[in-house]
Parts: sequence; structure tokens; C-alpha cells
Amino acid sequence: MRFEYHDKRIAGVLTVIPKNCKTFDEEMENYQADKKRSRRLKMVMGYDRHHIAEEGVTASDLACFGLERLLSSGRLAKEEIGALVFMTQSPDYLLPPTSNVLQGRLGLGTDVFCLDINQGCAGYIIGLMQAFSLLDQLDSDKKVVLVNADVLSRKVSKADRNSYPLVGDAASVTLVERSQEPATIVGEVRMDGTRYDALIIPAGGARMPSTPETAVLHADAEGNRRALDHLVMKGGDVFNFVQTEVPPLVAEVLARAQLTKDDIDWYLFHQPNKFMVDKLAEAIDVPYEKMPSNIVTQFGNASGVTIPTNICSNIGARMTEETFQCCLAGFGVGLTWGAMVLDVGPLAFCELAEF
Repeated sequence: MRFEYHDKRIAGVLTVIPKNCKTFDEEMENYQADKKRSRRLKMVMGYDRHHIAEEGVTASDLACFGLERLLSSGRLAKEEIGALVFMTQSPDYLLPPTSNVLQGRLGLGTDVFCLDINQGCAGYIIGLMQAFSLLDQLDSDKKVVLVNADVLSRKVSKADRNSYPLVGDAASVTLVERSQEPATIVGEVRMDGTRYDALIIPAGGARMPSTPETAVLHADAEGNRRALDHLVMKGGDVFNFVQTEVPPLVAEVLARAQLTKDDIDWYLFHQPNKFMVDKLAEAIDVPYEKMPSNIVTQFGNASGVTIPTNICSNIGARMTEETFQCCLAGFGVGLTWGAMVLDVGPLAFCELAEF
């Protein structure tokens, strides 16, 4: 699906990171793997540390903390919020929608439109699409609050060296509003459900309800132990998908925006691991410096939240003073991949906060 928006902008970005931090070296004993090989993988994949929510903390807890921080500081007013879009793969409940739960906790008006969307790695791109579209339905003084939040660490086996060192928990709050200056946003999202099982949690839904049997750990050929209740990734398939599908999509979006790859100041992409992002930079033929790949190393992969974390962590201070031509891209579970080109900044706020 192609999309184009006019006279809309991102007004601010806040990312919330759990204080609880674990390092790869601390957790290495969990993995039945050769330690020398594990340390080599640490360097290549970007394993180092990740931030994990404490037991009992949910996606809405992280999101509510971020929103209350903005409301109490006066950077957002309740009466400005016209819609609340919540992107997550780890909702508080099967029902009701977590966006409704968040609306109630914050005491927002009953006229605030609430929407949950089940999307992951491309969730920030799809969330921005939805937020920009909703702006056309709101009064001119209203903003859309886009929340991306996931607490997926509980759905990844701690004995799975392929996935657990990479996973992280986080939330982000992005304010979207009408722009007072002319602005054009160009993007595209594609999906291929025939490859849905490349990233999947097999049990826990209606197709395979969780039972004591689905919680039993089994070892794969590499010694990773996981249960059917845990995330499983076909790593080779996902890598090939990203390297094959993302570069031509980015090239097409740039062409539609009448830009060259050198016109882009920052390529702020989803970060499943350092190796994959560095290989994307090579495939698109842009400098590593323009496409940061350090988020997994510092925080872990919190699915779609890696893009706003990337923005806040790598160029947060500059974003409040300058305007950058940015290419955003997300890719993964679904399989889904999307890219967007837009000007970002100056922002009212662009920061990290610890929960």
C-alpha cells in the first residue's frame, strides 16, 4: 500500500526504558553453547545488554508512565488528545483493548478515539500511517497520540541464545499534529502472509491454546531450548527476507519522494540486530554513520519501539534544535515491511526516560 500525507508532522517523541538491565555475560550460563562461539556472536550480532521489565509490569504501565510524564510537565494537555493509537503484540488483556485501559487510567475524555493494532517490527511505520490519517478526522486543535509498547521478554525463552540476548522491553509516545509549514510524507507498506511462520509464537492463541504441554522446553539442533509458548524465529529466512525486500522498497519510496539516497540525513531503521542493520546499510549503499545500529547493543530489540528509541538515543538533543530529512523503516513479523520519508524536527521534546 502506498501512502502520501501533506501538512502533518511529528511533534515530539518520548521513549520509556525499564531500569532493569541484564548483560549477555551475566546470562551466558543460561545457554547450552560454547562460550567462545557465544562471545564471537556477541560482537557480530550486537549482544551486550538489554532492558527487561520487572515482573508484573505491562505494556500499558510503561506507556502510562510516559504519558503521565508529558502531562505533568505541561508538554501535553489532556484536552489536546483527539485519538490514542496503541501498537503492541503484548496487550494487557485479550480483551478489552489496551488503548481503552490506558484512556481510563489517564482520565481522558470519552470522545477520545482509542484503537489497538497488533503489529510488531513495522508497527511504528503503520502507527504513523494511522495517526496521520486520523488527523484529518479531528478538530484542528487536536493531536493524535501514537503509543508503541511491548513487553515481549516474557514470551522468549531464557534458554534461547538466538533470541533472548536480543529482546528488550520498552514503550514510546509520539505526538502527531498538523504542520504549520508545508510538508509532504511519502511511504509504503507491504505484507506477505504466506511467510507468517518465520516469526511466530505458536501457542497461546485460539489455534493452539496454552496448556502444560505447550510450556515444556525442547532443544533445537543448536541447543536452544524453548517451548511452544515462546517466540521462535527462522533466522536465515528472516535475514534473507530483510536483505531482499527492504532495499528495493526504500529505493522506490525515495524515487516517489524525488530524493536520492544521499539527500537523506538519517536512516532510522528497526534494529533486530547489529549485523542485519549493517548489512542493510551496505545493500542500500549508505554510510554506517547515517544508519545507526547500536540500539540492540544498548537496550535490546523492543520490536517497533526500536525506531523511536533510535531517534531519541542517537539524535535526541539535535532533534529539538534542527530539522532532518529522515527515512524510517520497519520489517519483520507478519511478514511486514514498510518505509517512510519525512522531515523530522525541530521537536518539542525528544528524550529517553527510565521506568
